[in-house]
Amino acid sequence: MDQIVAIVIAVFLTIAILAFFISLYNKLVMLKFNVEKAYGNIDVILKQRADEIPNLVNVAKQFMNHEKDLLTKLTELRTFYNTTNDSDRKTELANETSKALSSFFAVSENYPGLLSNNNFLELQKRVSGMEDKIADRREFFNDSVSLYNIGIHEFPNVILAKMLGYKDKTLLEVSNQEKQYEGVQF
Repeated sequence: MDQIVAIVIAVFLTIAILAFFISLYNKLVMLKFNVEKAYGNIDVILKQRADEIPNLVNVAKQFMNHEKDLLTKLTELRTFYNTTNDSDRKTELANETSKALSSFFAVSENYPGLLSNNNFLELQKRVSGMEDKIADRREFFNDSVSLYNIGIHEFPNVILAKMLGYKDKTLLEVSNQEKQYEGVQF
């Protein structure tokens, strides 16, 4: 009789441990796929923005010959973004592109002819609209990444996460230029 009780307890303990690890595994998988879904949502707009960069560069080249380095950097970032499949690398490139675009629009203010060009103004308006969409989706993406990063570092999740090779994900950052506000100018 004692042997039967011991077997039943062992079976229940084994089932409880298995259920615990299955639950842990499912939580990690859910966190991982939430990050991938959030990235997929923002990737569409980041791709659209990357597709607009050559148009901006071509219009601006006529006015900004001595700003060639900035235009070249934007073109390179776009190319790298379009050729990589790694979501962490794409996130880094998106952060760099945001910084470069902020610099680009700041420098463009020094060229009145450029700012009065209808093609440039239309492109700038479209890119600015995409930046607004990116900002909305960046918040959701960063929330998903934060939950994922916390989830893979919580105990006992950290043990299973390390065994499965889960690594921290990169947040989409807001550049210092995007944070600056110089007030309303009259």
